[in-house]
Amino acid sequence: MSQSIPRYILVLAAAGAAVVLAYMVLQSRGGKVEQQHTDVRPVRSMVVEPRSIDDDRQAVGEIRPRQESDLGFRVSGKVVSRAVDIGVTVKAGDLLARLEEQDFQNKLRAAEADLASAEAVLTEAAASEDRQTQLLAKGVTTRSNYDAALKNRRSAEAKLESTKAALSLASDQLKYTELRADFDGIVTGVGAEPGQVVNLGQMVVRLAKPDGVDAVFNIAESAFRDRKPEERPQIIVTLLSNPGIVSEGVVREVSPVADQTTRTYQVKVTLSNPPPAMRFGASVAGRLKEKTAAVVVLPGSALFDKDGKPAVWVYDKSTSEVALKPVTVARFEANRVVLSGGLDKGQIVVTAGVNRLRAGQKVRLAGETQP
Repeated sequence: MSQSIPRYILVLAAAGAAVVLAYMVLQSRGGKVEQQHTDVRPVRSMVVEPRSIDDDRQAVGEIRPRQESDLGFRVSGKVVSRAVDIGVTVKAGDLLARLEEQDFQNKLRAAEADLASAEAVLTEAAASEDRQTQLLAKGVTTRSNYDAALKNRRSAEAKLESTKAALSLASDQLKYTELRADFDGIVTGVGAEPGQVVNLGQMVVRLAKPDGVDAVFNIAESAFRDRKPEERPQIIVTLLSNPGIVSEGVVREVSPVADQTTRTYQVKVTLSNPPPAMRFGASVAGRLKEKTAAVVVLPGSALFDKDGKPAVWVYDKSTSEVALKPVTVARFEANRVVLSGGLDKGQIVVTAGVNRLRAGQKVRLAGETQP
């Protein structure tokens, strides 16, 4: 026996289906509206304004004395004392170190004895030559005897001069057992300790003149690309431990040969009136004291990579859309990028969220960003 479905149930089912269909249509339309609304993405931007900026390229170096000498003994021997340590200020003539002097005193006494002997021989030879001269004048001696006496006298005179030179040398060598400062300066290094045997010329004390200060940097070859060899630019030098301590200088010397290991060139900058805090050995940073050509400075977040080449998103006011534009990068810095070409004055560049954009996408400017 078949059962018929009540009519009111069919009516309710049809009404429910109509409601579901209407809801789906509304959802579909609302989703498109919402999707269209989210396509207009808010972005941060900035207006392109080319300008000259300080050249912020920096190099790290150290403070060194302009004149620094390695002082050593002019004779070999055993060091018995050293009167200075690193950092001590000395005056010209001050004692720096001393060698054991007993051997040199013995040489001096031997030279003095040789001199006394040579003087005695000369006195005897001179007297003999005088007698032979008188006898030869009276005709009671031969010419050969006189010549022999004259030869002995001249030989004794030469021997005396030789012993005088030996005595002077022995006296000087005794003086050389004391190492003294040649000029006013600061001790920047020591190379020998008491009890150590040193050779002639070996560095015992390194002495630097305090009135000449250089900042020394190792610079890559690319830094000299657009500069003439004779150009001597001004440099601003700051102390790494305290950037508020600043001094200015001029490039004094550029090494003509690159370092074999680092392939960099040593540049010496002479500082004018450096502050006392810039002590020898202090680490410093240096940069050129000059302006660059007109460049565009953008935040690092504005740069986009397109097929391995740099580009930025440029906003079109008439369509509210963005498009990629290739740019030329002059250099990268810590938190910004310097462009030398690719953008014109007045263009608007997207500075944040560049990786979520696509060509032709509509955007809404949310604010400007400072580089």
